[in-house]
Amino acid sequence: MSQTVDRALRILPLLAEGPANLEKVAGRLGVHKSTALRLLRTLHEHGMVYRQQDQRYRLGARLFALAQEAVENLDVREIAHPHLAALNEQCGHTVHLAVYEENEVLYIDKVESRYPVRMYSRIGKPVAITVAAVAKLLLADLPEPERRIVAERLDYPAYTSRSTPNAAAFLKELAAVRDQGWATDLGGHEESINCVGAPIRGTDGRTVAACSISAPNVVVTAEELLALLPLLRRTADAISAEYSGSTPPVNPAKALS
Repeated sequence: MSQTVDRALRILPLLAEGPANLEKVAGRLGVHKSTALRLLRTLHEHGMVYRQQDQRYRLGARLFALAQEAVENLDVREIAHPHLAALNEQCGHTVHLAVYEENEVLYIDKVESRYPVRMYSRIGKPVAITVAAVAKLLLADLPEPERRIVAERLDYPAYTSRSTPNAAAFLKELAAVRDQGWATDLGGHEESINCVGAPIRGTDGRTVAACSISAPNVVVTAEELLALLPLLRRTADAISAEYSGSTPPVNPAKALS
């Protein structure tokens, strides 16, 4: 990276701490004031910084607009799919990706199991929100007041004897999921199907999606499925890192090895 670009980029995190005058910017960069001024003027011309009336500089509106546009154009499914395919290749079981939209949790991607027993879940289909592992992860991340409102307006179908019975039980489980950072559905929707899920997080640490491994108990026991949790969490962390831009894209197979 050129020295000029490096210095200009170092100004942005400095101003993220708060407005700074020319002397402070020059001091932090270790350059003469004239050099710092040239850098600030260039950034100002592109809307990346703004000069206040008190002669201090702060981050500019253009920078925030670009960040917002970038976030809005991110496609978590496109980013996640290679990682989910690599996970499926390693474990052999059905892998799902889900998001929370308009009061529903929807599957937006699925990689089928290699085993002959298949799940009937479909991309675009809402999940059983009171029992699904991905739903618990997405709802657990909501602010507490919103979480309570959502829980209290839901119906609680008794899919099986292990289904969540009411709002109080659901809120208790969501609190546990929030604390531990992962979730399960062990026969809550179908007696014969178990599932474990992990969150995918954005730059602010909030859950933007959830991924899961699901399998019938005729193929793998609940205990054996839970043993895959570290692998699943590494996958979710790799997707989160790529989604938030904190690491460059990597080969999913190598990341999981």
